Amino acid sequence: MPQIIDPDREIVDPHHHLWTADDQGDTPGAYLLDELRADIGSGHRVTRTIFVECGAQYRTTGPAHLRPVGETEFAAAVAAASESSPGPTIAAIVAHADLTLPLDQLDEVLDAHTTAAGGRLRGIRHSLASVPAGVDLFSPGDAAPHLAADPDFRRGVAHLGDRGLPYESWHYHVQNREFLDLARAEPGTTMVFDHFGTPLGVGPWAGRQDEVFAGWCDDVTALAACPNVVAKLGGLAMPDNGFGWDRDRSSRPDVATFVAAQARWYHTAIDAFGPARCMFESNFPVDKTAVDYDVLWNAFKTMAARYTAAEQTALFSATAMSTYRL
Repeated sequence: MPQIIDPDREIVDPHHHLWTADDQGDTPGAYLLDELRADIGSGHRVTRTIFVECGAQYRTTGPAHLRPVGETEFAAAVAAASESSPGPTIAAIVAHADLTLPLDQLDEVLDAHTTAAGGRLRGIRHSLASVPAGVDLFSPGDAAPHLAADPDFRRGVAHLGDRGLPYESWHYHVQNREFLDLARAEPGTTMVFDHFGTPLGVGPWAGRQDEVFAGWCDDVTALAACPNVVAKLGGLAMPDNGFGWDRDRSSRPDVATFVAAQARWYHTAIDAFGPARCMFESNFPVDKTAVDYDVLWNAFKTMAARYTAAEQTALFSATAMSTYRL
């Protein structure tokens, strides 16, 4: 276990998942409060976390549009357990709703999530990720192609803004411009740009990281010009990113290896958005396939050392707290 850098710094981890052994997660086995706290307990001072939807524990009966509420009920129960035992708490929930629903049905879903979350609902994620034709991915998105341009979807995104809820996206780098068009079209809704837009490094993009990075830089510059967009910085160690660290234990990076491979993505995003609109995230347990929790946050702290004390506070806790109203 590496020595923890800046161990007293408060961290709000704004992106993790939970699932049971029966759920279809990106890694096998259950990931519940004990597993989460085992990772968090590696030495960093994580005080609060945020659960983000992942398709776990949906209701199996009742109206289809309300079935995602089962996941919120599940996450809220784990959050309550975190509040009644020593350790960091799961302070907020980002749930799933089909944003193409008619507004009366969408309000029914949002109201049900609000009740089920017990005061913890802080956003909605309806993924834009759509698998490019012929590409085999570890985490294949199943969204309809060009969902971000669907008028019904945009109506739903706008309605989230009316209700004071952020919209959260997960998509691939080839869809960054679609997300940009959405952000420009609905400026009244705060939008969270997850995982750097998942730059792909497998399939047709294997061995083309510099080319992907160059185009991604242009996309990030354009996105940062939208004041309603904030960026989550993490989720860049997934198998689909192509770094290869998930292959076996001997491939897992230490801090120096991680920083050398990924710092340019982080610094480009931070310099474009500004620290006040960026937040580090773990994306555990998905990124756990490739990197350990203590190494990941040590790498974040190493990359953040160039910024002022106030800017580091934003990156590690304050941006997450303001975005999710903690």
